[in-house]
Amino acid sequence: MSFYKLICTIMITGGLLLSAGCGDNLFPSGEDKRPAVQAGSSGGNVSQKVPDFAVADITGATVTLASSLAGKKGAVFYFTMWCPICDSHMSNMRSTITPLFPDVNFYLVDYVSGSVSGAAGAASANGYSGGVFVTLADVNHTLENNFQGTMGTTVVVDNTGIIRLNEDFRDGTRLQATLAALP
Repeated sequence: MSFYKLICTIMITGGLLLSAGCGDNLFPSGEDKRPAVQAGSSGGNVSQKVPDFAVADITGATVTLASSLAGKKGAVFYFTMWCPICDSHMSNMRSTITPLFPDVNFYLVDYVSGSVSGAAGAASANGYSGGVFVTLADVNHTLENNFQGTMGTTVVVDNTGIIRLNEDFRDGTRLQATLAALP
C-alpha cells in the first residue's frame, strides 16, 4: 500500500470513528432536551427562581440578586471569555439591544480571569470598563454554577428573580423578544 493510500485510509477510518461517536447528534433538532423543571423552584433553568448570590464587580462593589434587580424590569447576565466571538456578541448587545432597554441592568460575567483585578484588566483591555455593562468577577464561579453558564451563555432574570431566558447568544433576536416581554 502506498503512503498516500495509507494516509487516506487512516483519515477515512478516523472520520468514521469520530462520526460514529456522535450518535444522532450529526443532525441536531434544535429542540431543548433539558429535563422539565418545576416553575418557581430554585435553580438555573427557565421558569426557576435564581438562588441568591453575592459577586464582586470590577470596582470591588458587591452585586447581589436583589441589587441587580432593584428598580429595574430585570437583568441580563452574559458570560464572557473576552474572545472575538464574545466581543461580537457584546458589541451587538451594546449597539442594538441595550439602548432599547434602559430599564434593564446588563452584566458581563467574567468567569475566567480568576480575580477582581484580572477581570478589571480584561474589561479595560477589551473596551468594556464603564458604559452600559457592569462587569462581574465570578471568582468563586457562583454565577457559572447558578446558571450553568459558559462562553456566550445569556441569562435574563425578571424583577421577581425568575429566569426568563438561559441559552447561548445567537443574533440577539430571542434576547430582545424576551426583554420586550418583561412585565
